[in-house]
Amino acid sequence: MSEEIEIKQYQTFFKALADANRLKIIGLLAQHPCTVEQLAALLNVKPSTVSHHLARLSEAGLVRAEADGHYFYYSLQLDILQKMSRQLLAEENLPRLAGDVDRDAYDRKVLAAFTDEAGCVIAFPTQEKKLLVILRYVIQAVEYGRRYTEKDLNEVLSRFHEDTAFLRRSFIEYHMMERESNGSAYWRVSAEDH
Repeated sequence: MSEEIEIKQYQTFFKALADANRLKIIGLLAQHPCTVEQLAALLNVKPSTVSHHLARLSEAGLVRAEADGHYFYYSLQLDILQKMSRQLLAEENLPRLAGDVDRDAYDRKVLAAFTDEAGCVIAFPTQEKKLLVILRYVIQAVEYGRRYTEKDLNEVLSRFHEDTAFLRRSFIEYHMMERESNGSAYWRVSAEDH
């Protein structure tokens, strides 16, 4: 099943449940099947209102109608409700709901605000989450597996901003780099290392 179809199913499911009267109908049908007229009397609403709600619930596959003489009895499709709940709440399925979201949009917005056309940092944001975007951007110029002297590291960092000491301290503080206690060497830490 494609993600688009799956998301549409979830939308239909949640729209069906996004009404107090529809939730009450589900609660009543969980006890026993009912007709439109019985549900209308129990909820103190018009039969046309109940029919509208039942149509929404039926569209989501949550209720089914069976003819019995002159009346239709509606029953809850508990298996569908349980299946959708299990499917949606399964930990491996939740991330797929954001399938086509551009995950880098925020970073691009921050970089556009805090870097110039040449890619140099024009200012350091005060907000931590924005600062982390800048730090992740600059750290890309630092090679994994290489040990840098302070002078060599400053040479790399100065391409982005003149305050290389701030960048070095920030990399250490946010565990993006480590250094020898005497400051003789700096190296990039992979995300898996911390």
